[in-house]
Amino acid sequence: MAIDTPVKTSGGRWSRGPSASAGPVRRARAPRRLWVKIVVTLLLVVEIYPLIWMLLTSLKSNDDYLNNSTWSLPTTWDWGNYTEAWTTGHLGLYVQNSVLAVLPALALMLLLGTAAGFALQIMVWKGRSLTLLVFLAGMMVPPQMILLPLFTVYFQTGLSGTLWPLILTYTGTGLPLTVFMMATYYRTVPRELFEAATIDGASILRAFWTISVPMVRNALLTVGLVQFFFIWNDLLIALTFTNNQDLRTIQVGLLNFTGDFGATQYGPLFAAICINVFGTLLIYLFLNQKVMKGLTSGAVKG
Repeated sequence: MAIDTPVKTSGGRWSRGPSASAGPVRRARAPRRLWVKIVVTLLLVVEIYPLIWMLLTSLKSNDDYLNNSTWSLPTTWDWGNYTEAWTTGHLGLYVQNSVLAVLPALALMLLLGTAAGFALQIMVWKGRSLTLLVFLAGMMVPPQMILLPLFTVYFQTGLSGTLWPLILTYTGTGLPLTVFMMATYYRTVPRELFEAATIDGASILRAFWTISVPMVRNALLTVGLVQFFFIWNDLLIALTFTNNQDLRTIQVGLLNFTGDFGATQYGPLFAAICINVFGTLLIYLFLNQKVMKGLTSGAVKG
């Protein structure tokens, strides 16, 4: 049987030393930690290697891509592929169209979703549970079912040939999930704050803007990040409603990224893909840290 022996510390106090059974326990945990490190390393390779391969492919010439092995390094580092993708490939126009379609839709989605979540959870009125179920039912409707009716409506109202079909469709399809997430977050907000504001004479609009919105800013950032990637990476809706090359978003533009005589230019194509992927990846890394810090600070009650 192992016996802990007292050990005198530098401060002059006595404390018990490590148990004799600590050695076998550590030796038993060592293989488990080794397997965890191996699995994490494999996951990193699976995630990072495609990005490195895509970056190296974007620096190849078209002949280098067609005549050499797919896994070979570039014989000449052609950085001009990025310039050609941005100018000749009209990637700058595609990015501009994506920004003009995504940001207004995201702003409308967050504004209407936050207001609906506030009304469904904070305000007391008859039928709010049924209304929440209606919003949840909207999450079950496949987007493919509404494309043809929406296309007919946009054509008859004269909105075809603009970015408004994308803005309105993105807002409508993203609202159910936004309302559900914001209503769930509003459940954690103490209602005593709004009751005190009402006693002090604050109106509903003032309570919404000055009390509820600052308290759910972390949720707004989280929902906005999720919805941004949903609608930025959309191909189906953008391909349906962009009947003009000048209105193509970045995903539709990558689908039709060709050179002269319809031949695919692989170097500029992969350069355009790198700009899209690494740009959104940097946005995710930056906003993800902001979200985690905000949620951590908001979880501590002062």
